[in-house]
Parts: sequence; structure tokens; C-alpha cells
Amino acid sequence: MTLLASPLDPAARENDGKSRSLRALNAVNFFLADVRDGLGPFLGVFLIGQGWGTETIGLVMTVGGIAGMLATTPLGILADATRAKRFVIGLCAALVVAASLLILFAPTVGWVAASQVATGIAGAAIGPALAGLTLGLVGQAGLAHQLGRNEAWNHGGNVVAAALAGLLGYRWGLPAVFALMTAMALGSIASVLLVRPEDIDHDTARGLERAGDGAAEAPSSFAVLLRCPPLLVLAGTLMLFHFGNGALLPLLGQQVASDGSADPAVYTAATIIIAQLTMIPVALGAARTAERHGYFVVMLAALIALPVRAVLAALWASPWAVVPVQVLDGVGAGLLGVAVPGLVARILRGTGHVNAGLGAVMTVQGVGASLSPLVAGWIAARYGFTAAYLSLGAMAALALVAWMALSRGPGAADGARDATARRRP
Repeated sequence: MTLLASPLDPAARENDGKSRSLRALNAVNFFLADVRDGLGPFLGVFLIGQGWGTETIGLVMTVGGIAGMLATTPLGILADATRAKRFVIGLCAALVVAASLLILFAPTVGWVAASQVATGIAGAAIGPALAGLTLGLVGQAGLAHQLGRNEAWNHGGNVVAAALAGLLGYRWGLPAVFALMTAMALGSIASVLLVRPEDIDHDTARGLERAGDGAAEAPSSFAVLLRCPPLLVLAGTLMLFHFGNGALLPLLGQQVASDGSADPAVYTAATIIIAQLTMIPVALGAARTAERHGYFVVMLAALIALPVRAVLAALWASPWAVVPVQVLDGVGAGLLGVAVPGLVARILRGTGHVNAGLGAVMTVQGVGASLSPLVAGWIAARYGFTAAYLSLGAMAALALVAWMALSRGPGAADGARDATARRRP
């Protein structure tokens, strides 16, 4: 006869507490959706309205991207080492809002550049800290499933935030978007405080394995980040991908703001909503695919979507092109949101440097993301938006070729206990 667990049973209380922490984690992902990247595509639209040119907008966005890129690896190391992951996430959410409000009240080149630097650094800290928090709550066995849930809640938050931003922006102008971001930041801070500290295994959160006596093994040398071929291939591929992807959505918004073919706030909100609605089912499907077939297939599908998206943006000069273009954006982003942290966790399993490795990968991909708006803005200013989209598509195609040519297939790409990564000095 099977008996139900008593509410007073310690195991039952522990499971109930873990469930509450996971629900809080879902809420964190929902509210952070409108926070971690700052104003995103609304920044370009707002600055166009202030009389800025595409080159100057690209420059300040690149400055912020470079700051985030340089900070990501050290902040990944911090995420491995600290037990205050909840505090890091809450503090950075507050910093992003403060930096974004600065743009509203002081839209000069110097202050906007400073704001983007602060936003870039804060966003760089949130990524590894959130990944570590997730791994610490669910472990390697539950990671793919929870990554899918994280992405689904994140994209759901983006849909709600973008819809509200479009409505509020249409009614009261783009400054209303700043107020919305502030409210979302407060929600993310409240949610992260609901995650119970005792539910987080900080050794598991950094990728350490347990020895026979139950004690965590010692971390390996940081040199593992430089001598692990699967990690280097992943980082290089993502650099090319984000070079092709980084400026595409901001350019769409700037093109509409420049030619007046649609209301900028509504159009920008629509680009986000379409992509984010696509990402929700894609992320959940990616989690199931990763559990059954590994992360390699998920990564490959994401890389295929971007070149097609760029060509559509270039050849279909209509506001309605936003529908297929942003559906493909949703496919790529939804897949990558599951594949990248999952691949890094598999590749560096047992080293104790999972979040540092994720930070290193984000640093390298940040090179492409930082250069993308600068180069694409320059091309758009001199040769037009069509040439800029095609150039971005070419870089995306290179990412696909690099992944197909340099990765060794599903087994190597998934990197479970890669021999190079596991070697100790």
C-alpha cells in the first residue's frame, strides 16, 4: 500500500520548497525579459526621434557591447565563485533601469554611451548568474527541461512587455517605455528574492561533480577554457552568428522610423511580439529535442534560420516583411537560448568553471554583437538598408559553415565530459 507523504515529512517539505523556488525562477525569467537588454530596439527608435543618425546610434551601441563583452568572462568567474547569485541578479536589474532612465533625461552622446556601458556590464552579469542559479536548482539531469522553461517564460515576458510598450508608446510616446521597464525590474527583484537560498547547490551550479564520499571535487585550472576544442568552436560560431544577427532588428526599426512607413513604437513592438511568440513553443520544443537527440541538432537548426531571415529582410521592402523575418528570429533565438548554456554545461561538466565558460563564450560572441551595429550602420548610411541586410546574412552563412566544418558531430558538440576539458594540470 502506497501512503501519501505527510506534510510534516522533511522530504515533502523540501520538494515543496524546491517547487516554490522553481516557480520563482520562472517569474524571474518573465520579468527580466524587459530588463536585461535595456531598451533594445527601442533605443534606436528613440534616438532617431532625437535627431540622431544611424552611424552615431551604431557607435554608442557598439561601445555598450564592447563593455559587456570585456566584463562577461570575469563576471562568469564571479558567478562560479559567489553564493550571492540572487543579489547579483537583483542589483544588475536595478542598474539597467537606472542607466536607461539616464537616456530619457540626458540624450547626449556622452551620457547615452555611459548608459550603454552600464547596461552592457549589468547584462553580462545577469546571464552567467541566472545560468548558475538554474543549474544549482535542477542539476545536469534537469537542465535541458528547465532551460526550455526559462526561455519560454522569458519570451512570454517579452511578449507582454512589448505589447504594453507598443500600447503605452502609442498613447503617451516612447518615454512610457522607460516606466514599463522600471516596473518589470521591480518584479524581477521581488521574484529572485523568493528563490530559497537552501535550494541552490552552489557546487553543482558551477559544474562540479561529487566524489565517492559525496564531497565536491576541486575545480580544474582556468586553462581549460583555452584548451577545450568544442568550447572554442562554439564560441567562434556564435561570434559569427551574432555579427549577422545583432544589428538586424535595430535596423528594421530604424528603417521604418526613417521612411515613416509605420508608427515606430507600434512597429518596434510588433517586431518583438512576433519573434517572442514564436520563441515560446520553439524553446519548449528545443528542450525536448535536446533531451532526445542532443544539443548539436538544436544549434544547427538555429544557424540555418538566420541567413534566410537576412535575405528576406533585404529583398522584401515592406512593413509586412516583419512577419516572416521575425518568425525566423524567434526560431533562431528560441533554439539558441536552450542550446548554448546546455552545450557549455555539458562541455565543461566536472571542471567547476561552467559559468566562467559561459562568460567566455559570451565574451567571444560579444565581439560579433558589438561590431554588428557599427558595421551595419555604416553600410546602411552609405549603401542603403538592403546592402546592410545582405552583409549581415553573409556573416550568418559563415557561422553555419563554420559549425558544420569544425564541429565533430553531435557527440563531440554535446561535449559530455570532454577529455580535454577534464584534464587537470
